[in-house]
Amino acid sequence: MSASPAVRIERAYNPFTWSKRTRRNFRVGMLFLSPWLIGFVVFALYPMVASLIYSFNDFSFHQALKWVGLKNYIDLFQDKYFWIALANTGYIVVIGVPLILVFSFSCAVLLNIKVPGQSVYRMMYYIPAIVPTVASTLLWIWVLNPQYGLLNTALGFVGIDGPNWFRDPNWSKPALLLLALWGTGNTMIIYLSGLQDVPAHLLEAAELDGAGWWQRMRHVTIPMVSPITVYNSIIGMIVMFQYFTQAYIFSRVSSANYAGQSPVGQPLNSTLFYSIYLYQNGFQFLKMGYASAMAWILFLVILACTVVMLRVSERYTYYSG
Repeated sequence: MSASPAVRIERAYNPFTWSKRTRRNFRVGMLFLSPWLIGFVVFALYPMVASLIYSFNDFSFHQALKWVGLKNYIDLFQDKYFWIALANTGYIVVIGVPLILVFSFSCAVLLNIKVPGQSVYRMMYYIPAIVPTVASTLLWIWVLNPQYGLLNTALGFVGIDGPNWFRDPNWSKPALLLLALWGTGNTMIIYLSGLQDVPAHLLEAAELDGAGWWQRMRHVTIPMVSPITVYNSIIGMIVMFQYFTQAYIFSRVSSANYAGQSPVGQPLNSTLFYSIYLYQNGFQFLKMGYASAMAWILFLVILACTVVMLRVSERYTYYSG
């Protein structure tokens, strides 16, 4: 008489009931899995636990841990630069993520049209995504130079006086958004793969019913790629909350005239993003406990935003399965 399903499951997950072959296969599997497990423990789990401990201590690299409880978290909420950094990061998330989604989806729609040289166009739109971040940022600093940059020169030909992009606090974040839009190749490729999975018979049926291009796009294409939109939204939100490299280089190079001051965040702290302020506290001011508290607040903010986005998306996302 065969064992019940509950008994079979218990035997499968109970190492003491395994056969010699099952135990050998388990050891071999763990051996192949061990590089990932070691990497996860050393480079992910241990830093997370250590940063949580540091966040409740007054700690820097030249002194021992000193327990302070919630002091780091309380001090953060009284720090005006914390709120400035959070507001700047909120701007880049709220404005940047929708812009990137719309721009990437529009490019994907165009690149999905069958025209001669389609693969060449796709390659051209994707190349900026594989350019190193430092190189692309330096390139855009040159493009946006107010005196001899390509963009202001082109605007001058049509009689428009271009703004002082990276030295004007009103234009510094829009300049970074331009840079972000230029490197949206990964998001565009994901959208393009989703567009190619839209069932052709649905588009044909809508066309036979008299639906125009925009109606087919609104009622067929966009709902069918809505899971991809949710994925790109969450990934984009997480990336933007950790926005660092472009803004750091942007500030360091473009604000070199701030002698005797830390140029990061200039002009007028308009590019002081959360990750940059976290980096400053941890590695410039050597306030590692303070920086660890910032990191955990950022983790909680990202977690809360992700949960909210997933809950909201349940009403507007269509899964064909």
